[in-house]
Amino acid sequence: MNYLLDTDVIIEILRKNIIHLIKKLKELSRQGNLICYSPVTKAEIYHGLRPNEENKVANFFSQLECLPVDSEIGEKAGYYLKTYRKSHNLQLGDALIAATAFCKKACLFTLNIRHYPMTEIEFYKQ
Repeated sequence: MNYLLDTDVIIEILRKNIIHLIKKLKELSRQGNLICYSPVTKAEIYHGLRPNEENKVANFFSQLECLPVDSEIGEKAGYYLKTYRKSHNLQLGDALIAATAFCKKACLFTLNIRHYPMTEIEFYKQ
């Protein structure tokens, strides 16, 4: 199975705030699961990067698989925005991440499930 890491999860891992997440991801990887990220998440992480964190962040992303945004994901994200923008204040980044999880059949690993009102997405349950 593929696990798509949300931005909030990566932030917590990089700051070593949630050690059990690191252990769980290592376990999932050892079991043959692919740990992935969206380029949207990478942009969000680099946007908030502190000057001394660049090497650590680059090393972290080098261990993961990027699931690029393509036409199918763009279309699905557009439908998500149309459906949930007003009712749930859905933002473009979250719509693209959710669409990536759906289109690539990845389990979304997030600490903010409320950001993702889509019922057809599979979430990692801690």
